[in-house]
Amino acid sequence: MNQKQIRAAVEAMLFASGDPIGADKLAQAVQLPQLSVEAALEALRERYAREDSGLCLLHLNTRWQLATKTEWADCIRRLLDSRRAVPLGPAAMETLTVIAYNQPVSRAFIEQVRGVDSSSSVSGLLEKGLIEEAGRLDLPGRPVSFRTTDTFLRVFGLSSLADLPPVHGQETETNESPTESEG
Repeated sequence: MNQKQIRAAVEAMLFASGDPIGADKLAQAVQLPQLSVEAALEALRERYAREDSGLCLLHLNTRWQLATKTEWADCIRRLLDSRRAVPLGPAAMETLTVIAYNQPVSRAFIEQVRGVDSSSSVSGLLEKGLIEEAGRLDLPGRPVSFRTTDTFLRVFGLSSLADLPPVHGQETETNESPTESEG
C-alpha cells in the first residue's frame, strides 16, 4: 500500500468508526506498522486543517476521531433536530399510545384495543426506534411483547413514563388482561 492508499484507508476507517480509535487498532486493521498509520494520521490532520472542509481530525490523548468543525455546529444541529422529528400517522400514534400506556403488550393486545391489524404500525415504530421487543409474555404461544424506548421518551420530551399525561375515560389495564381472558 502506498502512502495515498494508507491515508484513504485510515480516513475510511475513522469515518466508519465514528468514535475515537487508536493508531494501534487502525494499524492492525490495515496490517501495517503503527508508524505508517501515525504518519497517515498526521498527514490527514494537516490536510483537514488546510482545506476548506467541514471536517477535522482530532487527536484525543492516544486516539483519533474524524469530527465536524465547530463553525458548522449550528447547521448540523438544525439538521439533526429536523431528523429527530419523527412524523407519525394517526394509526402509528394510536398504536404507540396503546403501547406506552399498557406496556409491555403483545401485538394481539394492541389489535384488540385498536380493533384493526397493527402489524404495519408496530413495524414502523420498531424501525423508528420508538418501541422495542420486551421479551415474551407468559401466555399461550408466548407472544412477543413490546415496550417504549428511551428514544420515545426523548422524542416526546418525557423524563419517564410517569410523565405521560393521564388518560381520561379510557381503561388502561396493564399486563395483557383482555388477552388473558381469550384463553
